Amino acid sequence: MKHLVGRLKSILLLAVMPLLLASSGADPIDAGARSAMSATGARGLAIAVIEGGRVTSVRTFGERDAAGRPLTADTVMYGASLTKAIVGYLAAQLAGEKRLDIDRPIAALLPQPLPSYGNIDAYGHWGDLEDDPRWRLITPRMTLTHPTGFANFAFLEPDRRLHIHFAPGTRYAYSGEGMMLLQFGLERGLGIDLEDTLKRRFFKPLGMRRTSLHWQERFASNLADGWDDAGTSHTHDQRSRVRAAGSMDTTISDLAKMSAAMVRGYGLSAKARRVFTTGTLAITIRQQFPTLLPDAPPSERPAAKAALGVIAFTGPQGPGWYKGGHDDITANTLVCLQRRERCVLILSNDVRAERAFPLLVRAVLGETGVPYRWEYPGLPAY
Repeated sequence: MKHLVGRLKSILLLAVMPLLLASSGADPIDAGARSAMSATGARGLAIAVIEGGRVTSVRTFGERDAAGRPLTADTVMYGASLTKAIVGYLAAQLAGEKRLDIDRPIAALLPQPLPSYGNIDAYGHWGDLEDDPRWRLITPRMTLTHPTGFANFAFLEPDRRLHIHFAPGTRYAYSGEGMMLLQFGLERGLGIDLEDTLKRRFFKPLGMRRTSLHWQERFASNLADGWDDAGTSHTHDQRSRVRAAGSMDTTISDLAKMSAAMVRGYGLSAKARRVFTTGTLAITIRQQFPTLLPDAPPSERPAAKAALGVIAFTGPQGPGWYKGGHDDITANTLVCLQRRERCVLILSNDVRAERAFPLLVRAVLGETGVPYRWEYPGLPAY
């Protein structure tokens, strides 16, 4: 009952938050963050702003753990599925260099048939596909735009086995398992070590000193734990495996640098930049989760398409793209507008902050066109 009352209070406060921000006269980022935390109960929040492809503001609010230690710009936080956006950006770069054909089946990259590798705990349940030859059709683009036919993860299936639920390439169904297939193809087929490649191409040259796709002991000195939807504290998960689906640890300062690089097309040709940002798969479901939802009527579908690891949209300020990241104690979002190369990046170590994201993004960027009804279907009107 207490949790329900708190949620209703959050909804009411979020409903009046735009009026509070408009009338406060305060700095919109500071006022927005503090109003969001008050409305949702969130304990920690970090916001970065990019203008003209350059980081112009990095701010942190609240606490990084139950001991009350402050969240700072160098606090290591969980990047969650924002990892997918960076992997998509890498794929666009590799495609521009002609090292990767994103529309050629991953099967063509591998020296052996995919099911013959069996079930590899670090990658996926490939042996489960032995009796379904449709695995041969799946391309890198499909893994990044999510029409592989997989559920989100095999362990979520009733029998905990990997299945292809529809013809690959035909419809959207979000899948982390598909991202792991892409990683498997890159590493086993092309000899590309994902962590080392991201470090060499992006993390090191951009000065991202506290970012990695696997746990580093040096992160422990300034680390964010998190809070779940009931306000219970949980320790940071020290992920030991590199996973394209979402194992990145990072800081708001580091990821702001990567976000700025992505919106200005760092390391991409003009063609590769279009490949990254152009949506190629229409989304026909009413909301993103749970995976494998049926098609919705056309009037209830989002005005957006899946691009390489991100969702492309067009709104009042022109074309843009965005990606979210979420688990039980994490809420992240990155929204970028191509015109004037503007972005807002929000990381929180409290999943309750997610309810305020649409209003926070609006406070920084104005009306964008992000399909929030699809991304956060349970939120109040915004």
